[in-house]
Order: sequence, then structure tokens, then C-alpha cells
Amino acid sequence: MTVGDVSADGRARVLADGHQIPVLGLGVWQVPDGPVCVNAVRWALDLGYRHIDTAQVYGNEASVGRALRESGVPRDEVFITTKFDPGRADPVAEAEQSLRRLGVDQVDLYLVHWPQGGPVRAWPGMERSRERGLARSIGVSNFGARDLAAVMAAGTIPPAVNQVEVSPMSYRRALLDACRQRGVLVESYSSLGTGRHLADGTVRRVAQRVDRTPAQVLLRWCLQRDLVVLPKSVHRERIAENAQIFDFTLAPDDMAELDALDTTGGADQARERNIWRGALRRARALMPRT
Repeated sequence: MTVGDVSADGRARVLADGHQIPVLGLGVWQVPDGPVCVNAVRWALDLGYRHIDTAQVYGNEASVGRALRESGVPRDEVFITTKFDPGRADPVAEAEQSLRRLGVDQVDLYLVHWPQGGPVRAWPGMERSRERGLARSIGVSNFGARDLAAVMAAGTIPPAVNQVEVSPMSYRRALLDACRQRGVLVESYSSLGTGRHLADGTVRRVAQRVDRTPAQVLLRWCLQRDLVVLPKSVHRERIAENAQIFDFTLAPDDMAELDALDTTGGADQARERNIWRGALRRARALMPRT
């Protein structure tokens, strides 16, 4: 199998380093540490999810680890992603703290959360994290095409993943093309627009035509655009709904109608920094440090 190839069951893709990543994951951005997060992750694992996406700035790694242990699902069956807080100095030291909070020996994917200090500033430490076995794969998040090119030129290990905001409304064609050309798999967060996109008229019309929910249509669009999807929810019924995306297909006309919702002009940039940087700064301020 080559980069981006889909597994036989359609539920995983191949990364450039040869590892496989499940195409459906539970994101836990803005899920509070404690029972709410533990329950959400437990429900997801009970419902068949095998990919959990957290981050150091989310402040809930300990809850993710607790849920994994309580679930009874073997560690080697669950793909765990966390992200380096680039406001910190050393990716290796922070990875070691993440592993302690998660209660695991290694994460499956470790990402630079955003390009603070320049796109290449953290990359040597990310490479050391992989070399020391703290992470099986490494990558980036919120990196535009230029940022990605800089990392590829400066590093010895290329990023396996770029995690960015993608949806029909944020269909960053040029960025997706740049990642594809470099063998970098794209993960999509906020594919549901934190719920805003569910009320869109076009999305609802397509959902009615295919007898699916708006959330399922948006997530299926991502899969058919070769993306990994990370929907977030703390409600069991919605976590279950978001997983029902492997037994139907959107027709070319449906895909084209959804493509036309893009408001980015097919940008090669990640989500605009002035939108996400403040939110992440506030999250970091609330994160418990131990």
C-alpha cells in the first residue's frame, strides 16, 4: 500500500511512514477534563471508534488515558494523537509529560499544534521525539502550504499529517493539493463547524436526498475528499450518529453542490491565525500543569 491508500475495510489510511491511521476519530477539543471527557471517550470506544485526538493545551490528556484504561480496549488497538504546545520550549520534554498524563508508553501521532515561532522552530524536537520512541509518527497542525514546504525543506523526517480545519465551507483545495503532492495526509477538524454547518440549506437538502443526517453528510464529504475526520461530541447518541458514515456514498452531483459552499477561495493557508490563536491561548491558561 502507498501513502493515502485505504485499508480493505475502508476505515484506515496509510501514512508516509507506513503506519495506518483510522479515518474516523473522536476529537476532544473544549471537552473539560474529568467525567465529561472520560464518558465521551468511553462511549466512543464502546461504539467502535479506534482513534482519539487530544492535545497538551486541551488539558484533558489524563481523562483520555483514564477512559482508555477503563474501556478494556487493548492499547495497541487505539490510535492516540496529542499535540505539542508550541508556546513551550521542548517537544521532547512535553511529550514525556503527555505520556505520563495519558498513561501510555508512546503516542501514535504527535503534532506541532500551530506554527508559533516559525514553522521549523519545533521540528528538530519533534524528530527527536520520534527517534526516542515517544511517538510512532509526527506531523503538524494549522500549517499552510508555505509552512509545510519550510518543514519539508529543513527536516530529515517529513510530516506524516497536517491537521487543519476543512469542510465544504472551508474547502482549501490548494492546501489539500500541496499536502497531497508532498505525501502528507490531511486530517480535518471542525468539519461540522462546531454545529453551525448543520443548519445550512444545501447540506440539509443533500441530507434529505440521501436519507442521512446533516452531520453524516458533512463527514462523508470529508471521507470522499480523502480526509481523516475528527468530529467532537460529548453526547453518546451523536457520537454514534457520527460513526455511521461508512455505509453510503455521496453522488458526484451531491459532492459538487457541497464543494460550491466553499468560502476560502480554495486557499492554500490553514485557518486564519487571529481566529484560533486567541482560543488556544485561553485554553493553555486554563490547562493544569503537573
